[in-house]
Amino acid sequence: MTGVSCVPPAGNGPFCKGVVGSTVRPVAIRERVTRNQWRTLVSAAAAALMAVLPGQPAGAQPPAAGPAESRPVHSYDDAIRESVWVDTGIDGDSDGRTDRVAADIVRPREPAQQGRRVPVIMDASPYYSCCGRGNESQKKTYDAAGNPVQFPLYYDNYFVPRGYATVMVDLAGTNRSDGCVDVGGRSDVLSAKAVVDWLNGRAHAYSSRTGSTPAAADWSTGAVGMIGKSYDGTVANGVAATGVEGLKTIVPIGAISSWYDYYFAKGAPLYDSGPDWLSDYVESPQARSRCGAVQQRLVDGAPRSGDWTRLWSERDYVPDAEKVRASVFVVHGMQDLNVRAKHFGQWWDALADAGVERKIWLAGTGHVDPFDFRRGEWVKTLHRWFDHYLMGIDNGIERGPMADIERAPDQWSTDPVWPAGGTATTTLRPRTGEEPGVGTLGLAPARPGARETFTDDPRLSETDWAERIDMPTPGKVGFTTGPLREDLRLSGGGKVTVTATPSTSTAHVSAVLVDLGPDVIRDYAAPGEGITTLPERTCWGSSTEGDSACYKETRAKTAEVDYTIFSRGWADLGNHASEHTGRPLTPGGKYTITLDLHASDHVVPAGHRLALIVAGTDAGLIEPPASTPRLGLDLARTSVRLPLVGGTKAFAEATGGPPRVTAPQDGPLSGLRDPGTTGPRIPLSPSPGGTTP
Repeated sequence: MTGVSCVPPAGNGPFCKGVVGSTVRPVAIRERVTRNQWRTLVSAAAAALMAVLPGQPAGAQPPAAGPAESRPVHSYDDAIRESVWVDTGIDGDSDGRTDRVAADIVRPREPAQQGRRVPVIMDASPYYSCCGRGNESQKKTYDAAGNPVQFPLYYDNYFVPRGYATVMVDLAGTNRSDGCVDVGGRSDVLSAKAVVDWLNGRAHAYSSRTGSTPAAADWSTGAVGMIGKSYDGTVANGVAATGVEGLKTIVPIGAISSWYDYYFAKGAPLYDSGPDWLSDYVESPQARSRCGAVQQRLVDGAPRSGDWTRLWSERDYVPDAEKVRASVFVVHGMQDLNVRAKHFGQWWDALADAGVERKIWLAGTGHVDPFDFRRGEWVKTLHRWFDHYLMGIDNGIERGPMADIERAPDQWSTDPVWPAGGTATTTLRPRTGEEPGVGTLGLAPARPGARETFTDDPRLSETDWAERIDMPTPGKVGFTTGPLREDLRLSGGGKVTVTATPSTSTAHVSAVLVDLGPDVIRDYAAPGEGITTLPERTCWGSSTEGDSACYKETRAKTAEVDYTIFSRGWADLGNHASEHTGRPLTPGGKYTITLDLHASDHVVPAGHRLALIVAGTDAGLIEPPASTPRLGLDLARTSVRLPLVGGTKAFAEATGGPPRVTAPQDGPLSGLRDPGTTGPRIPLSPSPGGTTP
């Protein structure tokens, strides 16, 4: 038994919701009991069920004979719920007073009564009042006196009974905090870091936004784990990159590692808006009236030219990976077209170079939380992760597989290291074929002077290109291997170098990798981005009347396809000489540029083909240039470098000899349509709930 989720209502008696992780089965108890009697019964039952020794520290490792995990022995209903305002030490809104950020806290009462301290799970977010968190878009709620009632997500419900505190921080300029939103900059990061400092006795907090009554974190061990999806996980990355003491681990889910790479890809604009739009979207109404100067700095510092500025340097956490003291548990959807897979790839590589202890989960979803695509295994793994890094329990999680990878919907494999052992960079080269724009991909270089051409058509997307990979079309060029005789695995990020001659002074270039062959994949292009939300609920922890631990279940939303696009990259050809600055092109000139392919881990099965497509504007994913040029590719100076498990030898064996099946097939291929969207995106959630059958 892992715990019971019960709500003592105002009516006839307790309303029990079943064991943790079970489908909700309400059971009404007929006997009328008082709230105090109910609390006594729950405490006694918990003590009997869990056999916790008297005087043992909250959440401490049990004796050797017992299971090495924290247990739900504390009352969630009786937990201490409070708000404090932490002084950040900066005056972002220039009102002459240092900003204070609101931190809402729920922590077990029993350790506090016994003078024992507890570790902290912290989620710092700008979304608690504007947009909500999780698949059901939960927001913070408060009672008439302003005391916190609902804490979004399940972290508090599940972990507080197990001896943790949960702290949910309103970033500067949002909800009940002072200051201004600066979209990943100094104010965002320092407003969260200040709370870590306060939890370790290095910063000041107060019991109100403007009052002088101090609030001490004398209940905290100082061990903090930050977690969060998207913007929240991004802030966790940024705080870890400061090297702050006391931050023991972070769990960034679908998180940004460099804000430039959220808005641009080597000069190519990815959205028709900049960080000023996002700031305006999330900040509180009070902040909008006082933060005009900050908004203007975001406009001025992020020109739509795609040039790198000081603003982007401040919001790039990758160079500071060497400062990270915390362990890092990365989770990302390999088909995330909001916070794209480049973000986790470059962050992971930098952490590896810095020797940071780390773990990774890669899913076939888009921008989705693991609670909504692998719920039971996720909660169990996260529990072990926090127990180890925040409570010091030796449960062996750091010695287990480094990587969990979704190979097909709900089918997972593990690897002891990631990228996979034996991975080696292998250079493949495109060559002309029998028809224009339909070439081959292999180890041999093209003959000198070999050339292909295409015309940028901003109406076409990567799916339009892929479905006509075997047909001559004016908007793209494609290069494929023959059907593979053995599986071929790519593990990590790649690069495509193209040498192109444009007909105009501006041009964009896109490159995508495609697995050509029938498959069933998560439908990452649909609402929900690979999940369908169901009406049934399961419970993950304890509930109160105002904060339920029960969440709607999900299942994989799948699609049958003839091809799968699994990596992509974009660039403005004007950035050929510098990643940071673009310049006009000379029509008829020859330019060489390297595009970063987003990190992935994908197996192209035997019988399928591997393809590289080079084209112009990827509709819905990058903004079109000022002109629509015709580009000529010098194939002898064009190549793709891929992280293949087994390297060149594996590729040669997979492509040599007779194939298992024949290809290509006649006519357009079937795949997911329209992965992009028009208009601004925000690093938030997919459409809440996806679709309900």
